[in-house]
Amino acid sequence: MSRILVVEDESAIAELISINLRHAGFEVTLAANAEQAQLEVDRVLPDLVVLDWMLPGQSGIGLARAWRGATRTRELPIIMLTARAEEADKVSGLDAGADDYLTKPFSTNELLARIRAVLRRKAPEALDSAVDVGGLVLDPGTRRVSRDGVEVKLGPTEFRLLHFFMTHPERVHSRSQLLDRVWGDHVFIEERTVDVHVKRLREALEKVQCQRMIETVRGAGYRLTQQSSALSA
Repeated sequence: MSRILVVEDESAIAELISINLRHAGFEVTLAANAEQAQLEVDRVLPDLVVLDWMLPGQSGIGLARAWRGATRTRELPIIMLTARAEEADKVSGLDAGADDYLTKPFSTNELLARIRAVLRRKAPEALDSAVDVGGLVLDPGTRRVSRDGVEVKLGPTEFRLLHFFMTHPERVHSRSQLLDRVWGDHVFIEERTVDVHVKRLREALEKVQCQRMIETVRGAGYRLTQQSSALSA
């Protein structure tokens, strides 16, 4: 489930967006101004932000520029949703770092379509299409993992961890990167937590002889590979 932060000071509009996003299967957090939005981003990094331009205090444009200038939020997907409809405004919004720009009044169906489009470009792991790596199949829609018809039972965290690995195969991910992307950048979770869940994931994958797909890269982290090479513990 993708986390969407909606930054909108008009409560009726914020609630309308929230209801539609939740019905579409997204987890939604609301913020009425830039300060609240920054607190939410500091707490848990969302998968995407729907951002109004005209906010109390700091503007949405200023907030977008600040996020683009910070390492942690540089790749944070942003959709500007604003009443400012002039071409110059759209150019300013996109130049400030927005990935897309939608003007009010707006269609909720169009907003949902644009959110899905940005997530496809920025975060393919957040979508509900099945993933197949080396015969291991993960279906986010049904939350099932299987190989050759044999189902693997996983806990919620192991499922999210495997989903991330399978949508980013052959790449090495540090423990801190995995915490950011799988656990949602929660500051209170220690890096050794990753090791515990990787161990559980491997144990579950033994049922279908796929435990060796999760490799430990000494001094760097973990990666998922289709190769059957022995694990470096």
